[in-house]
Amino acid sequence: MSTATHSLPRTIGAHAVLLTYTVIALFPVIIVIMNSFKSRAGIFGAPLTPPTPKTFDLIGYTTVIGQGDFIHYFQNSLVVTVASLFFVLLFGAMAAFALSEYRFRGNSMMGLYLALGIMIPIRLGTVAILQLMVASGLVNTLTALILVYTAQGLPLAVFILSEFMKQVSDDLKNAGRIDGLSEYTIFFRLVLPLVRPSMATVAVFTMIPIWNDLWFPLILAPSEETKTVTLGAQLFLGQFVTNWNAILAALSLAIMPVLILYVIFSRQLIRGITSGAVK
Repeated sequence: MSTATHSLPRTIGAHAVLLTYTVIALFPVIIVIMNSFKSRAGIFGAPLTPPTPKTFDLIGYTTVIGQGDFIHYFQNSLVVTVASLFFVLLFGAMAAFALSEYRFRGNSMMGLYLALGIMIPIRLGTVAILQLMVASGLVNTLTALILVYTAQGLPLAVFILSEFMKQVSDDLKNAGRIDGLSEYTIFFRLVLPLVRPSMATVAVFTMIPIWNDLWFPLILAPSEETKTVTLGAQLFLGQFVTNWNAILAALSLAIMPVLILYVIFSRQLIRGITSGAVK
């Protein structure tokens, strides 16, 4: 009884902290989406209030769809993000399986080397990356972005997935080997289904920086054919006049895929985070 009494204030305090953090994190998103449905006068007159019949206006969305090729930018972002996620999860899971399953000289050093990729920002190598892409003829192509984002996401993917794969039962894998299964079959049919929560965690943590990135699209793929959503939104930023309706509408549309991904993978994401916490 006393233990429950003592734990109650801790529980209330923890929930209060989490609730406060949730409000702080969601506040900018709500403000952006809310103001995207207002007229310019409504945005500057009452930015913290919901749209009213007087201030409600879809001019931002009509401008985004009508001016500039926003649908094309959206498709580019979608192609880059999906392709990068596919390669990060595939190669990251394979590398994690190799590091966790096989013992060889340099195993620990290889894991440490990959962990350094988490601590050292990839943007420090921007000049070298640009020189490499120019020499390879990949400037102003989506391939350049996919390669960079795959390299950017692999260290975190290997780090997270290797810890989860170490928890997969050796008896299960050995039973598959006794039944004559190849290592690839064991990997794809036995191991991957058991680490799906961690795969969802990696997917969410990898997608958000890729989708929101402005740095590499601006440097490696600034042409009209390869612009992404974040780079396309810069069309409405001017030196003297800024179309805030269009910017807020573009940002609201750009937020949607991230929210949809979270709704789809939220259960797997929470399971992956909590299972890693109680390892």
